[in-house]
Amino acid sequence: MTALVLGLVLTGYAPQQAGSALLDPPREARVQALGKQLRCPMCQGLSIADSNSSAARAQMDKVRELVAGGKTDQEIREFFISRYGEWALLEPPASGMNLLVWVLPLLLLIGGGFAIFRTVSRRPPVTPPAPAAPETRASDDPYLEAVRAELRR
Repeated sequence: MTALVLGLVLTGYAPQQAGSALLDPPREARVQALGKQLRCPMCQGLSIADSNSSAARAQMDKVRELVAGGKTDQEIREFFISRYGEWALLEPPASGMNLLVWVLPLLLLIGGGFAIFRTVSRRPPVTPPAPAAPETRASDDPYLEAVRAELRR
């Protein structure tokens, strides 16, 4: 009996799952679009809209709360950037040091193509093999003639 009462009392204090009520369809679509732009802190390759982690659900709730509060998309992105840095964005803007991340692969690809082109163009042209020397007659080479004479004996 005590266990039953204790169980009923404790279940009232169980934490609720993260997840706020959905907004009307246009605002919920905006929440989902913003969620696709923000990186999940637990599973780094996914957005918070695609992740099932509790941290991502909490961040989606925060996005939903900010959208319901009338914040613009840019204000919501800035809210997350101010707390987590530009790392929070799945696609950081191409400026400052981030510009290097956007441009460096292209420069490496161009440089590699140029190096391959130079290597291929520097190769000497393939020349056909020189014609074989005409065979020498036995009478032209005294040493060969001596060896043949020796073999005949």
